[in-house]
Amino acid sequence: MSHDHDDRPQLTAAQAEAALNPPTGRNGGDLVVETLQGLGATTVFGLPGQHALGMFDALRRSSLSYVGLRVENNAGFAADAYGRITGEVAPLLLSTGPGALTSLAALQEAAAASAPVLAISSQIPTAGLGGGRHGYLHELRDQKASFRDIVKSVLTVRTASQIPSALAAAWESALTAPHGPVWIEIPQDVLLAETTLPVVSALDATPREVYPRPELTLVAADLLSKAERPAIIAGGGVVRSDAAGKLLALAEKLDAPVVTTFGGKGAFPWEHPLSLQSWLEDRYTTDFLESADVLLVVGSGLGELSSNYHTFAPRGRVIQIEADAGKLESNHPALGIHSDAREALSDLLEAVERREDPQAAEQVSTLLGKVRDRIAAQDLTLEQQVLASVREALPDTSPSFWDMTILAYWAWSAFDARHPNTMHSAQGAGGLGYGFPAAIGAAAADRTKPVLAVSGDGGAMYSIAELATARQYDLPVTWLIVDDGGYGILREYMTDAFGEATATELSRPDFVALAESFGVPAVRTTPETLAADLGKALASPGPSVVVLPALLRMFEPTHL
Repeated sequence: MSHDHDDRPQLTAAQAEAALNPPTGRNGGDLVVETLQGLGATTVFGLPGQHALGMFDALRRSSLSYVGLRVENNAGFAADAYGRITGEVAPLLLSTGPGALTSLAALQEAAAASAPVLAISSQIPTAGLGGGRHGYLHELRDQKASFRDIVKSVLTVRTASQIPSALAAAWESALTAPHGPVWIEIPQDVLLAETTLPVVSALDATPREVYPRPELTLVAADLLSKAERPAIIAGGGVVRSDAAGKLLALAEKLDAPVVTTFGGKGAFPWEHPLSLQSWLEDRYTTDFLESADVLLVVGSGLGELSSNYHTFAPRGRVIQIEADAGKLESNHPALGIHSDAREALSDLLEAVERREDPQAAEQVSTLLGKVRDRIAAQDLTLEQQVLASVREALPDTSPSFWDMTILAYWAWSAFDARHPNTMHSAQGAGGLGYGFPAAIGAAAADRTKPVLAVSGDGGAMYSIAELATARQYDLPVTWLIVDDGGYGILREYMTDAFGEATATELSRPDFVALAESFGVPAVRTTPETLAADLGKALASPGPSVVVLPALLRMFEPTHL
């Protein structure tokens, strides 16, 4: 029995020399940073703590670029955005106990949005592992248990020699579709102990491809080719797998209208004749999708928002392509195809027969006209003006990151993202505070273009400390804060449900003066001057803040 050794990693002469004569003064922390460098990492995010100091000290002996945020959850949001923008793994370095636990909400968002984050936390010394209650600083009975329900995998490393393989396996897991966060913890003494192990090199962590089964592709292609009224729902999986080009080609070959989910913004050209845009919280759109005799759902689990709050009831055959096997048929019976969106669309594109439907574009145009008329009847000129001003000011290729705020809820349905992978929000897990730290992570990934963050005044207070981070690293992030003196969307929800709102009104700072105290230029704007002020801020180097005092309202829901 012979084995093929051609794909085994090989050492260069320099790597062989370094292996035989490792430099002195290295410890477990060095093994962490050497492994990350060997896997291709260039930037790491985090916040130091007592048990993690071995990792952080090793950073200065590495070529890794470090971006330190002021709150662990915000560091997690920054890593999430870095992973989304680059498609690469974003290492997140954390300390034990409170530091680790403070990142939980960010890791939930990364899991919901399939962002590849590698969280590496310290742990109490090895002698304390196992729940013995020794009273170490930051001690938890089982730290990784807090993360097990959120991330793709959890692992405790117990010896220095386990570090490279553990990190490589976690890296591969984070990048295997569906992408997502993974968790590794390393005890303090393992990080600090001197090591004579050779310098880490020649690592392979190539993610496993998730291909569709050919018999399922055959059936799906047959259904789509023979469909009378096909339609497509494109989710975040299309964006994550860089499959927008394949989706466009397939939609045109089938003459099938396409709607994008809020996580799939930019997956299909907004002004294309077949584009239903992303008006998913609209009964006209829901009715149209229900009437399709074959509905192709790509990279979406058809969750609450994508199903108009679970009022969507398809009458035709559903074909669901999804990399997360747990989401297949989780909401609707379907021909479930477990696959990365790009691979499945590529195979379908080859297998379907061209069909022509001269009425498809006309039906799309009619539907969008009905949506426009519905919104126009609600006296929402201010909201549409503000959103249009943001679109006018933001360069087409600049990424934007939206907190859970009324303007973001508008943007999900009504904002033209113009390019795939440029518009991101926290709608996966729905937590506050995402926008600004996420924009910091994106700016750290690419400093050549300005990045926009959008928050309400409530969400802004979650991440105000990161103004110091943006200033420290001189990142090109412009933060638009829409100040309505409270949790605006909750105010609306409570007023609609109970007749009045409770616990939604907020005392808030002078955001302009506060930003300036961090050395960040800021301006107070109006709806009329927003486009000009925002455009100027985005065109200026370094961080900036634009504050818009405005009370925005949501359009009427159609699912009630």
